[in-house]
Amino acid sequence: MEYLLELATSPAAWVALATLVVMEVVLGIDNLIFISILTNKLPEHQRAKARRLGIGMALFMRLGLLSTVAWIVQLTEPILEVFGQMFSWKDMILIAGGLFLVWKATTEIHHSMEHSAEKEASVGGKVTLNMGAAITQILMLDLVFSIDSIITAVGMTEHLPIMIIAVVSAVVVMLVAADPLAKFIHDNPTVVMLALGFLIMIGMTLIAEGFGAHVPKGYVYAAMSFSALIELLNMMARRARRKRGEAA
Repeated sequence: MEYLLELATSPAAWVALATLVVMEVVLGIDNLIFISILTNKLPEHQRAKARRLGIGMALFMRLGLLSTVAWIVQLTEPILEVFGQMFSWKDMILIAGGLFLVWKATTEIHHSMEHSAEKEASVGGKVTLNMGAAITQILMLDLVFSIDSIITAVGMTEHLPIMIIAVVSAVVVMLVAADPLAKFIHDNPTVVMLALGFLIMIGMTLIAEGFGAHVPKGYVYAAMSFSALIELLNMMARRARRKRGEAA
């Protein structure tokens, strides 16, 4: 109890908490984009349930991993050497997750390009997946992002209560943002291709980090923000052209 009171009255602890919450929310964006695209391929009545299940699993997985912090830290210790390159369990998990993301996004892009213009316009809402397959794929990526999230938390603070509050706060934000983001992607089919491009970039970043090449997250999210801004301007331009056409 005294330990918790000491944390609650420590300005450094509050700063660490605020910083970690922001970082956990940012790290959760990657997961949320994947969940939104994947669940939009389910029948409409299953989408919200699948999103809640996916994000709920992410919460339980991260809290479970927090209870094994000592083991999580050991995942960063090198266990394998290939051509002079050392790999830890974390590295191999990041590489596997990155390859899965690149494969999944590339498959979705290829799938959308095979359809006619009419079908392509509805790719975000096309039912091509069942609930079990969606949950399985979400679970696979939840594991990758959860381990990355917890290792980030462990690297920023040694206080477990701060980690738990930050992780729960980030997942709550994801839960609130999931439905609006998925609806936006569904209502704006051109955004699907942009989001798939984001997933390829995130996947390549995970692979690079697995091979020991540190990629500053600021560059990645700056590129994503710039691309999203350009797409937003394109959407506004298309909307303006439609209004002019209707007026004419």
